[in-house]
Parts: sequence; C-alpha cells; structure tokens
Amino acid sequence: MTLQRAGLLAERTGPLGDHCPIDRTMQLVGNRTSVLLLREAFYGATRFDDLVRRVGVTEAVASQRLRELVAAGVLAKQPYREPGQRTRYEYVLTEAGHELLPLLLALGRWGTRHIPGGGPKLTHAGCGAAVVVEARCAEGHDVPEAEMLVTGRSGTL
Repeated sequence: MTLQRAGLLAERTGPLGDHCPIDRTMQLVGNRTSVLLLREAFYGATRFDDLVRRVGVTEAVASQRLRELVAAGVLAKQPYREPGQRTRYEYVLTEAGHELLPLLLALGRWGTRHIPGGGPKLTHAGCGAAVVVEARCAEGHDVPEAEMLVTGRSGTL
C-alpha cells in the first residue's frame, strides 16, 4: 500500500525541494536535539538550565537549537525574574509549537513499538484509555493509507 498521487505530483521524477512541507519541517525540527527540546517543552520544562539538563546536551548546542525554534515561531521567549536575580528568559510553546504534538506522539509510539527499550505509557487522564495518533479527514472519517490522495497545490508540485 502506498499513498495515491495525482496531478503533477504523480508525474514528477525529481526531488520536490522546497515544495515539500515534510522537507521544510525536517529542516527545522529534524535533528535529535530540537525534537528532544520540544519533548521537554511538552513535559513542562521552560527554563534553559532545565532543558539542557533534561536533554543532555551542551549549553551551546541547546542555545543554538532554541534560537532556531524561537526564530521559526515554535517556541517563544518570555522574561522572568526571581527576587534578587537578573531577568532571564523561559521558553514556552507557541500555537505552532503545540501543533507539533501529533508528530512527537507518532514518533514516540513508533519507537515504543519498533525499537527495543519500551517507553512511557500515554493515556487519557479522563478515562485511562491509550492515546493514539490516527489519520482522519476533516469530516471525521478514519482514512487508511491506500485511500489517501496527495496532490500538489495550484502552481506547485
């Protein structure tokens, strides 16, 4: 089973380049450190020192990746100040950042199922059922892979 392709996308033989939203997204968050920083932001970490410690990277690497995520509008810097201390900044998810949650959930579920080592269990606090990531159309229908149609936007592949 594969996705169905239509229009120019079905006829293409070369790379999509910047026309591909998957490629553009991976350019932004497709490295290990960025994904793990986002994971920790979803787990509630906001302060630089906490993010560095929880992800296990150097301050320089975390600083660079956080700058990139802020520049892309995935995280926002908000000032805070503890009594007697200088103003510092914490990193909070933006609306665009929150929209990445299904991506992280899917990566986590895939890793739990296909890579030895297990992982945390994600359940709905309201009823205890497992949380799953599924493909649905805007009308609410479950959409199996074979029924997905990929088409280019007007004027693009």
